[in-house]
Amino acid sequence: MRRLLIFLLFLQLGSNLVAQNLDIDLLRKINIERNTTLDPTFKVLTQSVVPIGLGAPLIVTSIGLIQKDYALENKGYFIGATLLTSAIITTTMKFAFDKDRPFVTYPEIQQLTSAGSPSFPSGHTSEAFATATSLSLAFPKWYVIAPSMLWASAAGYSRMHLGVHYPSDVLVGALIGSGSAWLCHELNKRFFK
Repeated sequence: MRRLLIFLLFLQLGSNLVAQNLDIDLLRKINIERNTTLDPTFKVLTQSVVPIGLGAPLIVTSIGLIQKDYALENKGYFIGATLLTSAIITTTMKFAFDKDRPFVTYPEIQQLTSAGSPSFPSGHTSEAFATATSLSLAFPKWYVIAPSMLWASAAGYSRMHLGVHYPSDVLVGALIGSGSAWLCHELNKRFFK
């Protein structure tokens, strides 16, 4: 039994090292070998996350209130609840893990935009995917789903391109944002039929 535990411990440590190496290797390819002419585009994408994330529930809720459309108003509340849920989970994890930004640990990574809180998970990606997924669940039409998911994916990629997040930060941020939307959607269906 003891040998098995030692073997599993070494296996875990080995897999952590491999995963960490893959993470920084992929980030180096994305950030260091990037097309620098796209830097302004990715900065705009990164800066679009907060206004779109906050604007989507406000606009949907406001239109619902103006038109006295309870279903539309409820969709706005659902999108807002998703963003709040995602923000709480992401912020809690950021300070629980307290992971340094990649440009702090690896000086060759070029930081092209501001970054404040700890790195893991990506708050911008979480917010983008929370917005995109909740919009897609609230308005399940291809012309809502395709552009929302494309925007959220590009926003997540921008965080790596700009050197402020590892790929694992972005992946977990996307899962938190999408998972928050799914959770709020299920709760909304159950409690507010």
